[in-house]
Amino acid sequence: MPASAYIAIDLGAESGRAIVGVLDACKLRLHEAHRFTHNPVGLPTGLHWDLTGLWHNIIQGLRQAIAWCDDQGHTPVSVGIDTWGVDWCVVDHAGELVHMPHCYRDPRNQAAYDKTLAACGRDWLYERTGNQFMAINSLYQLVAAQDASPGMFDRANRLLFMPDLLHYWLTGEMKNEATIASTSQMIDPRTGQWASDVLDKAGLPTHMLGPIAPPGTVLGELLPAVAKQVGAPTGMKVILPGSHDTASAVAAVPVDPARGNWCYLSSGTWSLLGAELDAPCLSDAARDVPLTNEGGVGKKIRLLKNIAGLWLVQELRRAYEAQGTSYDYAALTQLAAQSPPLRTLLDTTHGPFAQPGDMPAKMSAYARDTGQSEPTTPGQFVRAALESLALTYRQTIDALEDVLDTRYDVLHIVGGGGKNDLLNQMTANAIGRPVVVGPYEGTAAGNVLVQAMGAGDLADLAQIRQVVVASFEPTVYEPCIADDAAAWQQAHKTFSELTGG
Repeated sequence: MPASAYIAIDLGAESGRAIVGVLDACKLRLHEAHRFTHNPVGLPTGLHWDLTGLWHNIIQGLRQAIAWCDDQGHTPVSVGIDTWGVDWCVVDHAGELVHMPHCYRDPRNQAAYDKTLAACGRDWLYERTGNQFMAINSLYQLVAAQDASPGMFDRANRLLFMPDLLHYWLTGEMKNEATIASTSQMIDPRTGQWASDVLDKAGLPTHMLGPIAPPGTVLGELLPAVAKQVGAPTGMKVILPGSHDTASAVAAVPVDPARGNWCYLSSGTWSLLGAELDAPCLSDAARDVPLTNEGGVGKKIRLLKNIAGLWLVQELRRAYEAQGTSYDYAALTQLAAQSPPLRTLLDTTHGPFAQPGDMPAKMSAYARDTGQSEPTTPGQFVRAALESLALTYRQTIDALEDVLDTRYDVLHIVGGGGKNDLLNQMTANAIGRPVVVGPYEGTAAGNVLVQAMGAGDLADLAQIRQVVVASFEPTVYEPCIADDAAAWQQAHKTFSELTGG
């Protein structure tokens, strides 16, 4: 009997993948059918996503994934798309894009952020949405768009986040998937529905807000023209995964009760570290960290903090390429491993680090301004970034435990960043507890297993995680001992003084 196959289109902020998940005898096997890179494009109107390039690669990936299924004798049941959070577009009544979606790193968002906080008030806005305050959030992006182009929303029929738009192009059906909507700072985390009063207070229209659908929803069948283009079988469906990539990744955490209480880190361009809850946490302490309440699979809440992540290393790599020297990530990590430890520490929330361009110069300036030794080699720059990330994770876990009055015994790392052995060991050293890594393709695994749940092949989130445990062998990193532990403890103290944490 042919095994069921589900296709995940997993779009990160730097690369994309089409991955087939084959579910057979309660075990999951993954096959990468297509991988590509993508980047935002600078236009006179700002920083935009290359939608036509993304769509071309989605179609190519689907075609290759379905061809692989045919070769292997598997039946492709459905496809689902996950992406990074917050970015959006609007379409008119004919389904046409009203504008090209901007990238969340567009600098125009800062002025809109300041304006909206002044209009709404931080305390009220957190109580209504439970999202941490970041200028990249959709709420501020919409205000920025309205300020830049008054009347733009008069032509808007529906607001769609990036995966919603791509699902619409696959099926002709428009819905806002719950987990991606929860990144917008426009959702009431208690109900999972739109916080219309927030848009009202921010001066935004609400006529373009549509129905919100939970992960696992069967959206519809592939449009005939799309099905023909990719060679899909009759009746192949689109089933919504956790359309925010972190929601899919957290669904694939291989939870083992024997390890005790767990928290998670979804590691990639962004690091998202948090805990899974049954209800939102909207306390003053959570607001002040700040922690964000986002939707998860199975009506869970992901209480987490957004951290700069491997963006820091990606920007270093781009800077060296611009100077004429190309390194792959493995080479940069090896150079970091050979560099002196704990020499330069960086506040990963430092504003200039969030913007593209000349990361080595920014890191050097920060080191000078804080009276530290400046990095001078690629290895020293990368080591500073990785050690600072590990110490940020320690600081975030400490804050999470204080807010929730809970001790976490183990940190689960899922996502492609888990391939960095050096960072994993640094993290275990910094937090002083075991780090369990895997699956590396956690987002794709969660995506396809949520589709399987929507198709009726799996019952719920608990069964999804049982499949993950049965299918992937994690790697465990134990914290260092003795002198190294003392060095990390001192580094934590220094880091806290630098960051005010």
